[in-house]
Amino acid sequence: MRSPSSTEFALLGAALIAISYGLARFAFGLFVPPIREELGLTPSVIGIIGALPLISFLLATLIAPLVTHLFGARNAAVLSGAFGVTGLALISQAPGALVLGAGVFACGICTGLMMPALTAAMQALVKRSLHGRVSSVMNAGTSIGVIVAVPTVLFMAGAWRLAYISFALLAGAGVVAAWLFLPSVSRITPANAAPPPPLNELPWSRLVRLSLFAYVMGFVSAAYWIFAPDLVVTLGGLPSGATGWLWLAVGIAGLGGAVVADLADRNNPPITHSLMLMMLSASLALLAASPAQTVLAAFSALVFGLAYMSLTGLYLMTGIRLLPGRLAVGPVLPFMAVSLGQATGSPVVGSLVNSFGYATAFSMFSALGILFAILSPFYPGYIAQAEEEEAEEESGLQAAYDYQLQDEEGEPLHPAADLAEEAEEAEAAAAAEKDAKPEEEANSEDKDKPEENTKAEEQEGAKFEEAAEADKEAKATASLKPTTKGGS
Repeated sequence: MRSPSSTEFALLGAALIAISYGLARFAFGLFVPPIREELGLTPSVIGIIGALPLISFLLATLIAPLVTHLFGARNAAVLSGAFGVTGLALISQAPGALVLGAGVFACGICTGLMMPALTAAMQALVKRSLHGRVSSVMNAGTSIGVIVAVPTVLFMAGAWRLAYISFALLAGAGVVAAWLFLPSVSRITPANAAPPPPLNELPWSRLVRLSLFAYVMGFVSAAYWIFAPDLVVTLGGLPSGATGWLWLAVGIAGLGGAVVADLADRNNPPITHSLMLMMLSASLALLAASPAQTVLAAFSALVFGLAYMSLTGLYLMTGIRLLPGRLAVGPVLPFMAVSLGQATGSPVVGSLVNSFGYATAFSMFSALGILFAILSPFYPGYIAQAEEEEAEEESGLQAAYDYQLQDEEGEPLHPAADLAEEAEEAEAAAAAEKDAKPEEEANSEDKDKPEENTKAEEQEGAKFEEAAEADKEAKATASLKPTTKGGS
């Protein structure tokens, strides 16, 4: 079967991310109100269950590079999809907290395995100069998946089991697509790439600061992802169907997150990080202050979606920059920190809701986020060395991917696949130029013929004029000779 083009792979990756991240992981919070009501679960239990997919995501992420290396990109993606189908099916049939927890745990494994599998496939199928663009499209899949989950709440209010059955069917379609279109490649690091820096040369101070900020962002955001819909239903008195508008706003705003993150890396990452974390924290406070106001609640979701996706994109770029040559670690490390924060934040916010109520719990989390937003000047910004500060540093997601693999001289590596593709393009251009030469020669010959005819006509005209002048001179000479009549 024909391998997908870069555009086709980006769209396929976005669809698989939409299923594994949007539906299998983040859609759970959208259905907490009807699930909690039907199964009779307390906020503390929901908080613990909400942490399970984040814990399994961490465990799956740790072994994902090994799984991808042993089984290949295709089989790893199929395995991820199989866990997604199983988890979504278990949630749809859950009679209580135990089966529900098993389902969301399996969904977390699905999420943890999918991105490394797609990263390996991208290394094999996509030209390195397009990695930034393709990665942005795939990352948008999270927002797309959140948006896809919205109609099930708006039009099937209370039918959460049927909604999860439909999610399981979509996950099954994703398994088939992964089997048909992803390559079976397992090696993602080219053999001619320079080895990554030894562990003792890594910028540990920057890595610790990145992980700490990512952890805090995940901790604070857990309140919104797990409990925001339940807050507007319990505290604001809104119907369960109205919570769909929250996730629709989160998904739509999240689509702009990649653009904001790229602009942040091109300007000042610490300042942008402070602004986005402040916005995320403010969204929690706004929702807690006006849960009964649908417009304000939706606006808080817009702010949250934009801030959350912008921050995750910024963490992705920073992780890649700080860990060049480590394809399986650089993009994953900040997401592990975010998930660890969400895994610990979810049960904490559940306990606070039990003890103090939604408004106080959300306010506490908002205050924590604002505090760390003030500390954002310590966020690791540009990583240029002192001797390189005078030169203009390349920035943005594509620049981060360009320097992810380097040669022995520290320059961006062009893998063999890229060189082969460039050689094919050069050969095609040379062949086109060769085909165009006969036409140009024919056209030049046609152009030369009129010029030759013109020259011949000019030569004939010159000869005629010379002959006419010679005749005139002969007549003039004859008129000057003396004439004689008779003898002398």
